[in-house]
Amino acid sequence: MPESLIPADLRAFLETTARAVLATCSVEPGASCARAASGPASSGSGTNTLGFRAITPGGYPAVWIQDFTMNFSSGLLDREVGRNHLRLILEKQNGEESKDLGSGVIVPPHAIADHINLNGEPVFFPGTYDPVTHQNGAWGFRPPTNNYFDVIWLTQMLATSGDALALLKESVNGKIVYERLQLAFGVPEIDPQTHLVHTTAERRAVGFIFCDSICMTGDLLMASLLRHRAAGHLASFAQILGRAKEAEAYTALAAQIAQHVLPVFGSETRSGGWLKAATEISGQPDVWGSLYAIYRGIVQGEEKARLLLTIIQALDKDGEIEFQGALRHVPVSLSASTTSAWERTATPGNRYQNGAYWHTPVGWLLTILNEEHPDHARCVRDRWIEHLKAEQGRVWECIGWGGSANQNPGFAPSITLPLGVLDAGRVQSLRPSV
Repeated sequence: MPESLIPADLRAFLETTARAVLATCSVEPGASCARAASGPASSGSGTNTLGFRAITPGGYPAVWIQDFTMNFSSGLLDREVGRNHLRLILEKQNGEESKDLGSGVIVPPHAIADHINLNGEPVFFPGTYDPVTHQNGAWGFRPPTNNYFDVIWLTQMLATSGDALALLKESVNGKIVYERLQLAFGVPEIDPQTHLVHTTAERRAVGFIFCDSICMTGDLLMASLLRHRAAGHLASFAQILGRAKEAEAYTALAAQIAQHVLPVFGSETRSGGWLKAATEISGQPDVWGSLYAIYRGIVQGEEKARLLLTIIQALDKDGEIEFQGALRHVPVSLSASTTSAWERTATPGNRYQNGAYWHTPVGWLLTILNEEHPDHARCVRDRWIEHLKAEQGRVWECIGWGGSANQNPGFAPSITLPLGVLDAGRVQSLRPSV
């Protein structure tokens, strides 16, 4: 964690706050989870019968793959907790046959669940705790893409903190971990020319869980950036296992993805704009994706300088992208309409993923600003810390708009992901960590 940006006293405060919210997210075997933040759980899913301490996001009575992985990235959960959750996720991976849930909704072979109820039921789509019914395509016709790449990230963090070879060769339901990750990586649909994640209206898959209420089609920015990260992790796994050709193939794949990010998503970037979230429906300027592309090192040189200037100019406009250290998905002035940030979503404007402000990505912002714009980094940091102290232990999922957008006051990824990013060396051996 850069001492100039996060001195020891602030680091201690962030860790204390994160530990406290993680404690509220922990569900011991036989215990029941608190009421869900949105909708009731399916029968029996609220009691932990998994046989180990489960970590929920907070406010949602299930193990969510991306949220758990973000929580683990903080370095505040021990290795045993991570191993238990990794095994659970891979044990619940779909088998060799697809599952037809009706209305065109399909769970492909080797799919990774979106979340797993505390009674062990895998649920492959957001918006429900029911593993079978109530699937009409509102949350996609294929499972969300990010989970395939996040389970690989979780494995990478565990591999850097223990016996990587033994972990990758561990058998889960007849296949070793590495093979299961390879199968998962191959599930999401891609553009065969660019290797970017691609989805269509008829077979739509959510690309990134923090946009799961937004309808996006075409090439997907955040999902493609996560695929780039996962390809690099698989290359390192292949090297550990002595599979040199596979390592070379994954390394080349990551390079191909990186090569196409700017040409596909960055046409506006060359005139000082943002990367766009998608190439078809809901192709709005993507604040989170733009930050992450810089953080991952995919946007460099003159393009990085232009994009950083766009970010700085937006930060200088009150509320344009940032409020109390939290970030909007789409700049206010570049929203799709006067009533919605995105072109297509059922979420009301200026609420939740459609215009509220989130602290989840603030670590990426602080990291990329601290290198070249430290004054702006310190200003955002100060507003974030002031907000956290004023909330006296409440860590909101999202905030804003006079408090009317504030939702779910015990959401761990809002602080665990920033903490993990700002202290990347704690869990991972190489930056960037996520």
